[in-house]
Amino acid sequence: MDLEAVRKKVEAALADRRRRVVDSESLIPAAVLLLLTNRGGPHVVFAKRTEDVAHHKGQFSFPGGIVETWDGSRLETALREAQEEIGLPPSAVEILGTLDDTETRATQFVITPFVGLIREPVHYIPDGKEIERVLEVPLAALLDPAIFRVEMWERDGEIHPVYFYEYNGETIWGATARILKQFLDLVFPEGAPR
Repeated sequence: MDLEAVRKKVEAALADRRRRVVDSESLIPAAVLLLLTNRGGPHVVFAKRTEDVAHHKGQFSFPGGIVETWDGSRLETALREAQEEIGLPPSAVEILGTLDDTETRATQFVITPFVGLIREPVHYIPDGKEIERVLEVPLAALLDPAIFRVEMWERDGEIHPVYFYEYNGETIWGATARILKQFLDLVFPEGAPR
């Protein structure tokens, strides 16, 4: 499947759906970009966090961060943070839609994920302070059930599923994996790992 076909599927899947919005004063609002790019086929962009950040040290995430008071919108937050973290110019991103708000379980964030498309080749520049490096994973690999697993974890007396994607020795899990799974389930219901 080429990037243009994926773009059409994403837009069709996200166009008319009612997304889940979490409006909670007790959670810190954040926004991220689930980015699709073409590297000889559609790839998804992840950012590996450094060991120096306050939250989610060393984990893979989507570019993005906490909503600041001067941000005009959550989308503006996601675009600003992606530029700060990995040097991605906002003008390089075409927004295709928005996924459901996602709460983090270990920390007190509510994340608004935007799906974006990078059409032209870009050179990522990880800031080194928050982001160590960028990882682009083929979409086809993320749709392969062999790299996906679910574990049941207990937190605060409740059991909940935790998703993991293993790719070339790297592990994508936590809120990032939940956002990724929602994206794959919505856009590729016939082929997403269960």
